[in-house]
Amino acid sequence: MSHSKNESPDSLLSLGMKTRREVLGEKYVDAAMARTTDFDAEFQHFITTTAWASVWSRAGLSRRDRSLITITQLASLGYQDELALHLRASVNTGLSRGEIKEALLHVAVYAGVPAANIAFKIAKQVFSETAPPSAA
Repeated sequence: MSHSKNESPDSLLSLGMKTRREVLGEKYVDAAMARTTDFDAEFQHFITTTAWASVWSRAGLSRRDRSLITITQLASLGYQDELALHLRASVNTGLSRGEIKEALLHVAVYAGVPAANIAFKIAKQVFSETAPPSAA
C-alpha cells in the first residue's frame, strides 16, 4: 500500500491506526489508546501517522520484512519493552521463530553479544507466553 504526500491528516491517522492494529493487535492498541492522556495524545498521533502510516504502510517492503528489521534494530539498541512488543507482534507479520533466531544471531555479530544475549532472553520469555506460529 502506497500513499500520497498530499493525504489529509485524518486519512493518515486512519491508515496508521489500521496498520498499527493489524501489526500489534487490537487488544494492545485499544489498551494503548485507553492509556492516552492529554500529556501524550500528540505523541500517540505522531507515532500513528509517522511510524504506522508513513513508514509501515509503504509498499516498498513487506510487513514481514519491516518486522524483522524492527526487531533487529530494537535488539541492537537495547529497547527491551519495544522488542518484546514486536516479538509478540511477529505472529501477525508472518515471521517464524527460526527467522527471529537467525536475525538475533546477526545482532550478535553486528551489534554485540550483550545486545543479542538480552534479546534472546526476551524472545525466550515472550515465546514461552505464546503458542508457536503454525509455520515455525
